[in-house]
Amino acid sequence: MPRELTEPIDLCLPDGTLDPAAVGWSRTPLHHANLQGWGRNKRWEYWGIVTPVLIVGVVVSSLDYAGVHSLYVLDRRTGREWAPEVVVPFARGVVLPEVSGSGPVRGVGRGFEIGLVQDSGGVTLKAAAPELELDLRIPAVPDRDCLAVVVPWSARRFQYTVKDVGRPVSGHIRVAGTTYDVSPADSFAVLDHGRGKWPYSMRWNWAAGSRPGGDLAIQLGGAWTDGTGQTENGLFVDGRLHKIHEDLRWVYDRDDWMAPWRIEGKRVQVAFTPFHERVAKSNLMIVAGETHQCFGHFTGWASTDEGEQVSLDGLTGWAEEAHNRW
Repeated sequence: MPRELTEPIDLCLPDGTLDPAAVGWSRTPLHHANLQGWGRNKRWEYWGIVTPVLIVGVVVSSLDYAGVHSLYVLDRRTGREWAPEVVVPFARGVVLPEVSGSGPVRGVGRGFEIGLVQDSGGVTLKAAAPELELDLRIPAVPDRDCLAVVVPWSARRFQYTVKDVGRPVSGHIRVAGTTYDVSPADSFAVLDHGRGKWPYSMRWNWAAGSRPGGDLAIQLGGAWTDGTGQTENGLFVDGRLHKIHEDLRWVYDRDDWMAPWRIEGKRVQVAFTPFHERVAKSNLMIVAGETHQCFGHFTGWASTDEGEQVSLDGLTGWAEEAHNRW
């Protein structure tokens, strides 16, 4: 059984390799991502925001040899997308803290800026790009679990991730001259905090869904964690994480991404029905990737640690496949 960590710990040993004592999972961010060296370190903050009208993605990242920052906005009524992105050589100007939820985050480029202020009270997120402005507050919720896990491929290749699904969010989003109010009554936010040393080529699956208020949410992953002894699978009920330790089976059609997806295991039987597909492709020679991120609705169930099957019908979120060379 994977080990639950309860005390703060460094991710790496002094020589930059993975500390074996850091391998495990926790309900709150405990790891200090003291990555060393250059050329394989990947650091990012991703926030996804779901409202009745808009779906938003915010990325600040450093791949060592490049900073890649992006905003994404989908108008759910019309299907129109905005997806500005900047690539900054050698990740100049990128600020990313070594502890999740602590310290500033910053990514800038020509006509493009993302800034996060993180403290014990939560996160203030501001961003601006052509036709887009975000001013959001994502407060911390006392005694609420997230899912943090260290995935070990080897002593020199490993990833630390924090997934926090269903956070309350409020503020304003301005899109093409129209301002939309964001209320925790009908919206939610999702965090993906990543720090690690990756293999050059990797494929992953990720699914996350919630309902406003965050009292019920699901977090599922696949491919990249398979066979490592760790997973990023969990059910959140009233703020408590029910950790799911098994690798899951993902079934979907790469020739028809909008067809229903299935994600299955002993404690998970989920169907995901998309209403929109986002395709993101990049090829910057050394750095290249392709992501199919489908937004939609969940049905089915996942079971708690006590064996209770909890219905996931009506949760909103996404399921994706990504393949990166970086």
